[in-house]
Amino acid sequence: MQMLACNCWSLQKAPHGNINNIPRNHFLGRRQLLSSVCVCSDDPLRDAVSPQPISISRNVGDGTKHLCEVICKNGPLATRRMLLTSLIMSLGYYPTRYLSETAQALGDPSVTVEQVTPSVFPSGALFPTEERIVQLFEKNTYSVVNIFDVTLRPQLNATGMVEIPEGNGSGVVWDGQGHILTNYHVVGNALSKKASPGQVVARVNILTSEGIQKNFEGVLVGADRAKDLAVLKVEAPEDLLKPIKVGKSFSLKVGQQCLAIGNPFGFDHTLTVGVISGLNRDISSQTGITIGGGIQTDAAINPGNSGGPLLDSKGNLIGINTAIFTRTGTSAGVGFAIPSSTVLRIVPQLIQLGKVVRAGLNVDIAPDLVANQLNVRSGALILQIPGNSVAANVGLLPTTRGFAGSIVLGDIIVAVDNKPVKSKADLDRVLDEYNVGDKVTLKIQRGSENLELPIILEEKS
Repeated sequence: MQMLACNCWSLQKAPHGNINNIPRNHFLGRRQLLSSVCVCSDDPLRDAVSPQPISISRNVGDGTKHLCEVICKNGPLATRRMLLTSLIMSLGYYPTRYLSETAQALGDPSVTVEQVTPSVFPSGALFPTEERIVQLFEKNTYSVVNIFDVTLRPQLNATGMVEIPEGNGSGVVWDGQGHILTNYHVVGNALSKKASPGQVVARVNILTSEGIQKNFEGVLVGADRAKDLAVLKVEAPEDLLKPIKVGKSFSLKVGQQCLAIGNPFGFDHTLTVGVISGLNRDISSQTGITIGGGIQTDAAINPGNSGGPLLDSKGNLIGINTAIFTRTGTSAGVGFAIPSSTVLRIVPQLIQLGKVVRAGLNVDIAPDLVANQLNVRSGALILQIPGNSVAANVGLLPTTRGFAGSIVLGDIIVAVDNKPVKSKADLDRVLDEYNVGDKVTLKIQRGSENLELPIILEEKS
């Protein structure tokens, strides 16, 4: 089977326009037709190379013009090799309208860089509120350190110990002697392995005035799990230590501005600003203990902020960031800090004694569930009192059983120095504000009587 591949030029040369009169050498087989688009030559030597060059003029506007017309118009003696070359050139020479418009959209050489560059305006001076925040950060950022918890583990085939980083958090420079204050849970991994005072439990990075982080070993001084506080010590030059200024948390008001500085997710010396959202909150710390009197803030506190300072608008420390309420692990606008009033009671004892000595009555107080079963709805019910204790000597009475086996309720403490006590937790919270040796007045309910008994607080066992 043969097919005819021709153009208008060859048809015009056919006698009377009759296709039957076209010479046989104008007919191509199917294979030849696939290799060459058209053959228009009277020369029987079709494989000869034509001395006439083929030139194709570009006409972007006529992208649909038939390739055969272009080739035959410019060179009737084209061979299959030249036709194949012309086909490839034509495909690149006549791009589609879509490709042409896309290429033109990538740039506009008719414009200059200056014409498409907008005007840049100077930022100018900061607003007074911005300037104050900037100054507070620059003043206090050198008092904030980055703490990496380390755990001592035995190394295989070695007689020594290796220090392996386990976590990170923040801390503050407490004084010029190198004491660093942080959260208990920041170094909790090391402390859980029964670390003793004088042992390295952390790596402490201190920021210098040149912006360089210097690394020091953090030696354990003391820790208090009940208040989620720990004190470390570093051997750093005195000029590198910038102690934080401690303020009073008693006079805080909901709505006043506060600032948090820390190292969230390892991004050192990050500042967030917010307000105090609430006071006297119960904080569920990561150590599993509830801490009373907490400060609630909406300043963003994230993992890594723990142990960092919460500052008031004057740059004074009013709390130590310790926890967040979140369902995602990141800040949800509800953060908590241990108030500076608690910090001031705990830290000096940790530095001096390595532990916290708490004042108490050393009596056994009934749990709230037991008190409710005994129909005690308010107050702290005394269950047992050790013999020859201070509480026994002042005349406090425990809960006992009568002759018939009935329960005789002991004294119910309803107030300490006119501070109301509604439960066992309230009593612990109130007594936590006192020191060993302080004299307080207990208001107790004994049957139908209301009594007041003075008592000197002793060390809580």
